[in-house]
Amino acid sequence: MSDSDFAGKDGVAFVTGGSGGLGSAVCTMLAERGSDVAFTYRSNEAAAAEVVAAVEAAGRRAWSFAVDATDAEAAKAAVDAAAEHGGLHTLVHAAGPIIPQLHLSRLEPDQLRTQIDIEVAAFFHFAQPALTYLREGGGAVVAITTAATKRYPVRDGLSSAAKGAVEQLVWGLAAEEGRFGVRANAVGPGMTDAGMAIALEESGDLTAVDHAAATANIPLRTFGTAIDVAEAVCFLASDRAGYITGQHLAVDGGYGV
Repeated sequence: MSDSDFAGKDGVAFVTGGSGGLGSAVCTMLAERGSDVAFTYRSNEAAAAEVVAAVEAAGRRAWSFAVDATDAEAAKAAVDAAAEHGGLHTLVHAAGPIIPQLHLSRLEPDQLRTQIDIEVAAFFHFAQPALTYLREGGGAVVAITTAATKRYPVRDGLSSAAKGAVEQLVWGLAAEEGRFGVRANAVGPGMTDAGMAIALEESGDLTAVDHAAATANIPLRTFGTAIDVAEAVCFLASDRAGYITGQHLAVDGGYGV
């Protein structure tokens, strides 16, 4: 780990979904390691203000943008606005909705179409306009996806299908943008104490029995943390991973083994 991984880089790190459980941890760690941070949020202004405060407490500048990620023009406008502060050196895609756990046999076609729009298209809406800026300094793209693309959890098809498509776009960016010095990778969280797992527990979608079963399937026998995920993201975004592209780094306690 280096507290100055990003201190010498021009521009900002741009984080989608920066007010969420994982996104906020990423924003804070990027700031602690020397980067100014711009991030998007959907509608939670209070959570966004807390992230701005955390970034500023780390001695860096922060900008927040309320964006509907399914709106391509709004996404591009946010990318362009963030780049006005010296350009972009990193794009982290951490945005994503809470996804119901359903067997594929019970999945309505409209649910799948909607999921593709709010996850796959949303990632593309940010990634494509960001390339103009990332190419200038040989920047990095890191998409937070899921460990479920490596080992399928029953009832998680709605999430793993969409995030699998995001990963294919990441591999495409790695293959096509490497000639410009742009790297693209994915971080695949398993069960964590932040983000979706908490929401599923609160909704009853993840019961105590489910929690115990999930823990038993993890070799390390514990859920991960938002910090675990942020560590992986910041590593892949940094020059320490300068010869790593097109990879999926599972942060899952060994679930995929």
